[in-house]
Amino acid sequence: MSKLDSKIPEGAIDQKWSKYRSTVHLVNPANKRSLEVLVVGSGLAGASAASALAEMGYKVKVFCFQDSPRRAHSIAAQGGINAAKNYQNDGDSTYRLFYDTIKGGDYRAREANVHRLAEVSSNIIDQCVAQGVPLAREYGGLLSNRSFGGTQVQRTFYAAGQTGQQLLLGAYSALQRQVGMGAVELCARHEMLDVVTIDGVTRGIIARNLITGEMEKHFGHAVLLCTGGYGNVFYLSTNAMGSNVTAAWKAHKKGAFFGNPCYTQIHPTCIPVSGDHQSKLTLMSESLRNDGRIWVPKKKDDNRKPTDIPEEERDYYLERRYPAFGNLVPRDVASRGAKERCDAGYGVGNSKMAVYLDFAFNTARYGRTEATKRNIHNPSHEEIMRLGKEVVKEKYGNLFDMYQQITGENPYEVPMRIYPAVHYTMGGLWVDYNLMTTVKGLYALGEANFSDHGANRLGASALMQGLADGYFVIPYTLGVYLSEEVSRMSAEKDKADSIDKLKTKHPAFDAALKEQTALINKFLNIKGTKSVESFHKRLGLIMWNKCGMARNKQGLTEAIAEIQALRKEFWSDVRVLGSADEFNPDLEKAGRVADFLELGELMCKDALHREESCGGHFREEHQTEDGEAKRDDVNFAYVAAWEFKGESNWELNKEELKYENIKIAQRSYK
Repeated sequence: MSKLDSKIPEGAIDQKWSKYRSTVHLVNPANKRSLEVLVVGSGLAGASAASALAEMGYKVKVFCFQDSPRRAHSIAAQGGINAAKNYQNDGDSTYRLFYDTIKGGDYRAREANVHRLAEVSSNIIDQCVAQGVPLAREYGGLLSNRSFGGTQVQRTFYAAGQTGQQLLLGAYSALQRQVGMGAVELCARHEMLDVVTIDGVTRGIIARNLITGEMEKHFGHAVLLCTGGYGNVFYLSTNAMGSNVTAAWKAHKKGAFFGNPCYTQIHPTCIPVSGDHQSKLTLMSESLRNDGRIWVPKKKDDNRKPTDIPEEERDYYLERRYPAFGNLVPRDVASRGAKERCDAGYGVGNSKMAVYLDFAFNTARYGRTEATKRNIHNPSHEEIMRLGKEVVKEKYGNLFDMYQQITGENPYEVPMRIYPAVHYTMGGLWVDYNLMTTVKGLYALGEANFSDHGANRLGASALMQGLADGYFVIPYTLGVYLSEEVSRMSAEKDKADSIDKLKTKHPAFDAALKEQTALINKFLNIKGTKSVESFHKRLGLIMWNKCGMARNKQGLTEAIAEIQALRKEFWSDVRVLGSADEFNPDLEKAGRVADFLELGELMCKDALHREESCGGHFREEHQTEDGEAKRDDVNFAYVAAWEFKGESNWELNKEELKYENIKIAQRSYK
């Protein structure tokens, strides 16, 4: 018998959520006031969930390791957020968004969750506009849309190149309103170090005050992990340097299954690596593929300036290979295309590990349109480009400024140089339809769970999932569980040793606190010779080279052995500076790298066992004649949910994926 119960409601796909939402158990307002919910993470998923639950009457505590929820990594999302509103009248619908997301994820996502996401997408836009989020508008006042990869409609709402920042400010405002009313207690500069369970049920967390070093116990009737993804296991990624897997990993070691850990998204439009000195990479939004054309010289090792290479000597390889979608193919397809051209010797720049993203063509197109609008007849080329630049600057100006500050090159005059980099992780804690993990009372929202993107996430869907989970899903599904808690509390109210009377005085909290304190002391007492950073960098190199854009059996087998050896060296020769009772970033980093060293091994094991290519998981042994991902739907149409059994020991559980509303087919964007 499977250990996994996805709890997908019965009925037609387009009625599951509406019927379920109308029939779930509710918690009455008086009882909500006695229920405590802990929300770990304050990005879009965390801030929206906390504000929504507090608005409903629950007692909420929010934890974030930053100094303010405004600094959550959601702020870094640039290009936009999807919603099936069909403002362009170009054929969009809830079903088409559902279909595009399933297909974009290479048929490795759960149908019911994805359809629910598509259904609530329109509500997200209405919610954010009501909050005052300044989404871009057309001249007539209507909200504007642009295109993103993997779709043939324009459904992406945006705020220039800072959509994530503006959406986070909206959610942050909603959160701060509840803080001001006393409904939410905000614990900034706190890092969750462990989940506390009693008889297999989540009852709270252990957190460390990062300013004082004090270890704290916090009780909750439910815990929501909204802690983002684990892309920093690769060291170099587009993630903020503080982004980590610790909360999710500690939950995994307490019994929460980890779903599809090998599914990593490589983003095709990042500023290339410039040297060994870098500790992170910078993303150039996918929205730039709207108006930028990607190309390489037709001649190998062509060292001419891009502006000196005539049109007939340029290879617009994505437009050549995928005429139906062109530059707007999904991220995994675009990334592999860039890697293939560079590996074949057509790369550009000093490193030859980059391709061009050129805006000249569409800048001229915008310029001619502007000239016509302004009734300018026979404009010169210079005037056309000047007018076009004004339009491009309005749509993408901050991204162009960022590129110029980093590279010293003006992208209005010369093409950007881009190359793929680690960006997002589709894997995460396994959750059921209610977003509950395999540990009762423990939930995972947003990028922290595995549920909505399959093996590849379409652009502009991360913000959509985070806000959907927080504003429109968890307020309903959490009540299913908390209504049971109300019944339990009522039955145990006269017991002197009831969980609700003991709360953090329960022995389970003391045991967890003692365990985490001992772990911190262990870090400090190793007193080795190598820095925490050096171990992280070495791990990242192993992961990128052998579990990155392409994987194979030999490389993955080697990587597992190398990570095990590196972890052994870490625990014998790492040097952690400072002490436990102070602000100590080196100690924080040590805990996070220790978790990455365990996660990295599981990612490689997952990639090794999945003998197929799908989405961002590209096994070189499994590809079509023209180099595309080759799935094995007979043997691998399932979610791989890994159960922790001890060091280097996991048990595989499978959730079979059934497609009743979409016909599985080989992905084609040609």
